[in-house]
Amino acid sequence: MTPANLYADAAPPQQGERFEALLSHKGLVVERIISSSKIASQEYVQEQDEWVVLLQGEATLDVAGQSVQLGSGDHLFLPSRTPHTVRCVSDGALWLAVHLHGR
Repeated sequence: MTPANLYADAAPPQQGERFEALLSHKGLVVERIISSSKIASQEYVQEQDEWVVLLQGEATLDVAGQSVQLGSGDHLFLPSRTPHTVRCVSDGALWLAVHLHGR
């Protein structure tokens, strides 16, 4: 078994975000998200619960019509079908998202 590092190959894309699945197991998906400051705001409404943590950087989200500020170390639980949009994010922001499929 070879360990991996969350901070390896973490340069942000020129624009948008890069999503990488780190683990998929029994209805659980853990993904790493690396954000560019040049993002197109897109609303997500997902069928699964999601927990996100911002490991580095800053972000402003719109969660069900409420503005939410996140900084390094902040985390947030998003129940299924909760509309959310990343409005702005610092270049190189690094996230972990945990998706819980099924109950």
